[in-house]
Amino acid sequence: MKNICKSFPGVHALQSVNLDVKAGEVHALLGENGAGKSTLIKVLGGIYIPEEGEIYINGEKAEICDVKSAQKYGISIIHQELVLVPHMTIAENIFLGREPGKRFADRKKMKADAQELLDAYNLNLKADTLVKDLTIAQQQMVEIIKAISHQSKIVVMDEPTSSISENEVEYLFQIIRELVKKGVGIIYISHKMDELEQICDRVTVMRDGRTVGTAVVSEITKDQLITMMVGRELKRYYTRDYLSQQETVLKCEHISDGNMVKDVSFEVHKGEIVGFAGLVGAGRSEAMKCLFGLTPHVSGDIYINGKKETIRSPGEAMEKGLAFVPEDRKLEGLYQQQSVRYNSTIEVLDEFIKGIFVNHKKEKDITQKYIDMMSTKTPSQEQLIANLSGGNQQKVMIGRWLATNPKVLILDEPTRGVDVGAKSEIYAIMNQLIKEGMAIIMISSELPEIINMSDRVYVMCEGVVRGCFSHEEVKQE
Repeated sequence: MKNICKSFPGVHALQSVNLDVKAGEVHALLGENGAGKSTLIKVLGGIYIPEEGEIYINGEKAEICDVKSAQKYGISIIHQELVLVPHMTIAENIFLGREPGKRFADRKKMKADAQELLDAYNLNLKADTLVKDLTIAQQQMVEIIKAISHQSKIVVMDEPTSSISENEVEYLFQIIRELVKKGVGIIYISHKMDELEQICDRVTVMRDGRTVGTAVVSEITKDQLITMMVGRELKRYYTRDYLSQQETVLKCEHISDGNMVKDVSFEVHKGEIVGFAGLVGAGRSEAMKCLFGLTPHVSGDIYINGKKETIRSPGEAMEKGLAFVPEDRKLEGLYQQQSVRYNSTIEVLDEFIKGIFVNHKKEKDITQKYIDMMSTKTPSQEQLIANLSGGNQQKVMIGRWLATNPKVLILDEPTRGVDVGAKSEIYAIMNQLIKEGMAIIMISSELPEIINMSDRVYVMCEGVVRGCFSHEEVKQE
């Protein structure tokens, strides 16, 4: 890709960006959220048409004007936000738009071919399973199989490990190594620096819509990469002040939802961050959804400030001082076709709407307060949330829940798909919130995050809390 330029209203997303990928290499593409990585990939995949620049495949100039033409050149993209059709089967999703058969889709062949692909990569899934019945991690694997099924020569993986467990990461790396042996070039976008050494050959860094440079992974340090990405050194990546233990604000005893959550007991004190660790599917998110009234609470007791409470809905949970930032921004978190302002204030409408009167100044003041607090990059409050980068969307969503002034803030994978600079900012904000007396529950699949940010860590397995560690005791093992 040579001198690629792309603009949107008020934003120069790409300014003369260059990227080259060799056959049989894993090429990392790094940069903060908003650096232009996803835009560059969408240009390669035919989703966006660049204003300037050229793309060459195998030395020949490629005319990529839409997704179909990109696929003809052997380009497949696995997007960060999964794009499967939930009410269709795995087989139907894999062959969507290119179903076998002449006049009618040959469903029998489609199912058999899909099952062959799933079995070839040791995925213990049935081709006729509906996608909506899969976990996010399983959906991620189906996306990868779908890309492979195109016999692609260039595969782009945008944050492929953001929602899968360590075991599944190793399994993904095995698939990548198989593809590399076949001469496939892989563009690998990730914010997890430790993965680069394990799987990547070269790395290209982007910042503010420009290419900063390209290096061989084995010849550059993690600190040098971070400096290239953020344009400055991050002296303290994890910000934590451990406070002396204060009163208990939330206590749960033997919580169960009659399904994934079997027996969950824990307590949270004022001014502390409590981490929840465990593999994907351990029931961590489900336990918090049960606590927040999103799913039925079948048995067990909830105490807030020592008083036994019944929480039957998110509305009741919010009245009791709870706030919940979900894992899946796209599906459960944000109104994608609404503005930053709308998304920032939707939980606190009663603060600026009295009867039929709307205090627009107050609405804008609330929005600006949390844009400033979270250092959210947006051209204006009226920008559509869908046009922001993943990290800035996450900041808006956290800001929205902070506007409710909660006693307990539940963060489910708070830095999923977020770059190192934004992560550092989110950690600093979390630290500031606990100093002001808030309590935070953090679910995370990133062990360094759990270890460095938590006062105490509860470990879950198969819907049960198996143990609790203090921050002095907790280790990766």
